[in-house]
Amino acid sequence: MTGLNTKNTKVAKTIKLFIGGEFPRTESGRSTPVYIYKTKNIYAHVCLASRKDLRNAVTAAQAAQPGWQSKSAYNRSQILYRMAEMTEAKREEFVEILVTTLGLTRANAEKSVDSAIDAFVYYAGFADKYQQVLGSVNPVSGPHHNFTGAEAVGLVGLICNQKFNLAEVASQIAAIISSGNSLVALLATEGGALLAPLAEVFATSDLPKGVINLLSGNTEELYKQFGTHMEIHSLSCQSKDKAMLAELRSMAAANMKRIVSPTKDLLSLEHLMSYVEYKTVWHPIGH
Repeated sequence: MTGLNTKNTKVAKTIKLFIGGEFPRTESGRSTPVYIYKTKNIYAHVCLASRKDLRNAVTAAQAAQPGWQSKSAYNRSQILYRMAEMTEAKREEFVEILVTTLGLTRANAEKSVDSAIDAFVYYAGFADKYQQVLGSVNPVSGPHHNFTGAEAVGLVGLICNQKFNLAEVASQIAAIISSGNSLVALLATEGGALLAPLAEVFATSDLPKGVINLLSGNTEELYKQFGTHMEIHSLSCQSKDKAMLAELRSMAAANMKRIVSPTKDLLSLEHLMSYVEYKTVWHPIGH
C-alpha cells in the first residue's frame, strides 16, 4: 500500500484532539503533516485546533473540575498511578513515535518514556500528602482555631514548550491535576503525534471525562486566547519566548490569572505548589 507517498508502507494516521473524554476532529477542518524524521514521508496528519476548539475544551474542563476536586486525594492518587501503568503498557508505541518522528535514539526514547512514567508515579505519591505538608495551624490570639490549607486553583491552561519533550509534558500535566485542577493543554505540532497515545492513556485510566483536554496546534495562533480567556484561572507557559510570556502576564491582569513561567525542577513539591491556592479558616472554640 502506497498511501499518500510512494515510499510509505503504512496509511498516514489522523491524530485527533482530546476534548471532554472524546476524540473530535478540529471544527476548522485543518491539519498539518508530521513527517518521518528527516524525510518528506508523512507519518501522520495532526489536527490544528482553532479558537472554538479551545473554547469547547475550556467548557469541558470547567464542567469536570468540581467533581475531580471533590474526589478523595487517595482516589486521585490511584488514578495518577493508573496513568503510569497505562503509559508502561503503551511503552513500545511511545518509543516508536519518538524515534520515528523526533529522531531520538532508541535508548533516549526509552529514557524519556521512563521519565514520564516516573512523573505520574511521583505526583501520585504527592496527591494525598501535599496538603499535610503545605497546611498549617496558625497561632492566633483569641478563642479560635486558625487553619490554612492548600486547594486547587481551578481550571489551568498549559502552553507546552515548542520543542517537544514527553517527560516534561507528563510532569506538567501530573503536577497540575494532582491537586484537583482540570486542564486544557496545547501541544506544539512538533510532538503532535504523541497526542494520540497520551490521550489514550488518560481515557483508559479511570480519569473523569473533561479533566484533561489536549489540543495540538499553532502556539502563535492560540496563546492570546489562553491569556485572555476569563475562565482559565491559571496559565503555565513553558515556551522559551520571553516576549510571549511578558504579553501573557499583561493579559492576565484582567482576571488576575496566575502565570507560571518555564519550570526547571519538574519533580518537586514547588512545582505542584504553582497550581494551588491557600484558604484560611477560623473555627471558634469554647461555649
